[in-house]
Amino acid sequence: MSQLSSRHLLGIKDITAEDIQLIFETADNFKEVLNRPIKKVPSLRDITIANIFFENSTRTKLSFELAEKRLSADVVNFSSSNSSVKKGETLIDTVNNILSMKVDMVVMRHSSPGAPHFLSRNIKANIVNAGDGTHEHPTQALLDAFSIREKLGDVAGKKVAIIGDILHSRVALSNIFCLQKLGAEVMVCGPITLLPKHITSLGVKVEYDIQKALEWCDVANILRIQLERQQIKYFPSLREYSLFYGVNKKMLDRLDKEIVIMHPGPINRGVELNSDVADSEHSIILNQVENGVAIRMAVLYLLAGVR
Repeated sequence: MSQLSSRHLLGIKDITAEDIQLIFETADNFKEVLNRPIKKVPSLRDITIANIFFENSTRTKLSFELAEKRLSADVVNFSSSNSSVKKGETLIDTVNNILSMKVDMVVMRHSSPGAPHFLSRNIKANIVNAGDGTHEHPTQALLDAFSIREKLGDVAGKKVAIIGDILHSRVALSNIFCLQKLGAEVMVCGPITLLPKHITSLGVKVEYDIQKALEWCDVANILRIQLERQQIKYFPSLREYSLFYGVNKKMLDRLDKEIVIMHPGPINRGVELNSDVADSEHSIILNQVENGVAIRMAVLYLLAGVR
């Protein structure tokens, strides 16, 4: 198979394990390109891509923009903070106006779960979901699994613990779907108030003791506390959260094995992760950032082939 089964990337739930493997193989090739002196290829020279971000983003937006430019696409950036959305324009009007400028693909981040799905049913362009509310963030899950594959050789059979604010995290849901499709075992760990009620229905293990989770896993993917999404207090204070769920070097030294530390960023240093862990040899956080560009190049390139 040399083509994706879908013309959009709306979520990991909607793609197959074969799709994921194809994205990884394509990303392997693009990673070689990124390590050359000339990092550009003319693959998407005739394609125009609009980055439409209705929510703040630095890392994801930069990563997509870099991926698009490395593929020689024409790039249009749209941010809702200084747009007609503030004047009451609807989502579909906004996007239709952008599409009437002959845009082929839309990379979209929105605070409402399902917004990219709604859009895919109403417009002709390929849609890439760059995060929709607390629902999914598919390219982050792909780059996380790709980074595990790169570090450990394979994802199948590995034990991955996702630790922290599972309730508000779109990264957690996409990661669970992606890791399971690739044959990994998944555990979630965090305070009971930050774990969704029916999380076990997704076939994951649940652990409340972080030391036990670290002893179980091969890889710990530590999530940021998403204070901006929390309307009520889910724990007494950041200091208390850090005491019970922050990962520090002492905890890793107690383990009888080496584990891999990941974080989707940005890190709240001293809260979910201490600097002595984030900057240690256990950490592949900067590899994740590098792999993000290759994965996003692969996704855009493959979707352009399904046009």
